[in-house]
Amino acid sequence: MAQWTSAVGSAQLARLLTSQQARPAGAGTRRPPAYRALADGIRLLVLEGRVPVAARLPAERELAVALSVSRTTVAAAYEALRGEGFLESRRGAGSWTAVPAGNPLPARGLEPLPPEAVGSMIDLGCAALPAPEPWLTRAVQGALEELPPYAHTHGDYPAGLPALRAALAERYTARGVPTMPEQIMVTTGAMGAIDAICHLFAGRGERIAVESPSYANILQLMREAGARLVPVAMAEGLRGWDLDRWRQVLRDAAPRLAYVVADFHNPTGALADEDQRRGLVDAARSAGTVLVVDETMSELRLDDLTMPRPACAFDPAGATVITVGSASKAFWAGMRIGWVRAAPDVIRSLVAARAYADLGTPVLEQLAVNWLLTTAGWQEAVDLRRAQARDNRDALVAAVRRELPGWEFDVPRGGLTLWVRTGGLSGSRLAEVGERVGVRVPSGPRFGVDGAFEGYVRLPFTVGGAVADEAAVRLAAAARLVETGAGGAVQGSYPFVA
Repeated sequence: MAQWTSAVGSAQLARLLTSQQARPAGAGTRRPPAYRALADGIRLLVLEGRVPVAARLPAERELAVALSVSRTTVAAAYEALRGEGFLESRRGAGSWTAVPAGNPLPARGLEPLPPEAVGSMIDLGCAALPAPEPWLTRAVQGALEELPPYAHTHGDYPAGLPALRAALAERYTARGVPTMPEQIMVTTGAMGAIDAICHLFAGRGERIAVESPSYANILQLMREAGARLVPVAMAEGLRGWDLDRWRQVLRDAAPRLAYVVADFHNPTGALADEDQRRGLVDAARSAGTVLVVDETMSELRLDDLTMPRPACAFDPAGATVITVGSASKAFWAGMRIGWVRAAPDVIRSLVAARAYADLGTPVLEQLAVNWLLTTAGWQEAVDLRRAQARDNRDALVAAVRRELPGWEFDVPRGGLTLWVRTGGLSGSRLAEVGERVGVRVPSGPRFGVDGAFEGYVRLPFTVGGAVADEAAVRLAAAARLVETGAGGAVQGSYPFVA
């Protein structure tokens, strides 16, 4: 019986390997043999989760044709991978990816670093901050006081607690978008909200237009749901959304859904202005596409600026825009409370479908968020969160500019992430070597489709002060190892890639 559970085509694997090209190696840097470069490239894709474990690789002859190399080169690369434990083969069944015994399975998203590893590793993988105390404790205490009446019920509220739905509706109304509680569904985080939306609107094989780059975990969620992702390139720097590109893609591809992060975009930090929001909504309406707007970062304004109106303000009929929000970034990721704002009929459909998923969101956490929203607690916690993120941002920017002056980025005015061009170095190699020198950073291709953004990494504002300084020092050490080829991964472009 075959041991593989998925397959990677030769053309797809060639694209992924091509994306790993970096700037030419410097003088005196020894180029590895072609088979070794190929083996290292495949190993790196497996370690990053961009080629899953137990994925069948193309036959030797097929991959050789796709890469324009000899079959001998591919055969030698496969043999090297088998010897290192990254490939298994069986006659008649082919070859499939593996990881050596004792190695953790690579994650395909941006999973949090295990708490036991925090002491030895600076974690720049997860864009989340510690809870803003004392507000977490006070919110839980307030929730416990409100819990007894709910404890006498079955505890399942598929649409969410009525009190929290009303509080969220009032917040949208206060932002200039009149909203009824019937337009709100409470979910288990923003991921739970988007998962429910994808299952309702975009079945397996449906197209979803996404920003390029976009949030890695959402891209992977959509891939796992069987969606066909249609990338729409973001403009350079913080200019954000190119409306001409969006109109063309929505018109030509006719995707069922489009997903955007209009408020301090993850990973670039761009903020859509009102003209861009209006243009995105108009383009989606004209194409018959449902526009999913992720507002997870909307509270994290770090500089003094006037925030644009929500995207749903440009959809008065409520037929085009579905808005997703969350307490995870503004308050705490451990508070797994998200929500959807949409037309009442969409909410009813989402609630009905939930009976086959998770039935509802935990009551105690909903009560805690409701306590925050109906007291001064939410605003005071958000103010604390903004101050912490602003200090971290400024410290990280200064440290990276000092230690890595060749790296380029624009400083966002909000959110939690820097999108950094790495001076021609491979982001995948930086991520791999970084873990060896004690800093964890996600590579650019995690945020793209089919291997894009190899020359980038994402740096979140999760550390400050001396830790930010040390993180930059370790990143600089990783960069030197990658640049000289001393990090154990190959530097420079692959000799077999056109």
